[in-house]
Amino acid sequence: MDASLWILVGLVVAATGYAFSRDSRLPVEALRASGRLISSVWIELALGFLLAGLLDVLISPTTMLRWLGDGQGMRGILVGWGIGLLLPGGPYLLFPMVASLFSKGAPPGPLITLIAAKTLLGPIRMLTYEAPLLGWPMTLARLLPGLLVPPLLGVVGQFLYRVFSTRGPAGP
Repeated sequence: MDASLWILVGLVVAATGYAFSRDSRLPVEALRASGRLISSVWIELALGFLLAGLLDVLISPTTMLRWLGDGQGMRGILVGWGIGLLLPGGPYLLFPMVASLFSKGAPPGPLITLIAAKTLLGPIRMLTYEAPLLGWPMTLARLLPGLLVPPLLGVVGQFLYRVFSTRGPAGP
């Protein structure tokens, strides 16, 4: 078990203890709330993990490295940016897919760019929620500078990953 799992276990135990100390019925209510959450997202979770598994067997490491590899430099960052802008779905699809690509050897820079582009600039969210609720002037005022952020995060993130991975355990 890695440190993140131990931290999560500790947080759950601490929160459960605190909830129980406030009212012995709160942990049961929390389980019910968790059940409601799982029932509302289980399909997306299952599809996200299924897609990650399909990517794992369908994308050869050679192909992936040709598009996203360390040797691609800025091209890999731009490919990650484009994928992030076009990728449908939410975090249940995004993070299993990124984890699969990372475990196959995709460098952190393009993957950080992909995550940033998907979370900051999702066109579906922008067209269905942001523009209708906030209007186009506000949407464009956020969108245009936001276009510059994902590649910058990818470049800086790639550098920081190298710094952090030489000081401690590397990722998957």
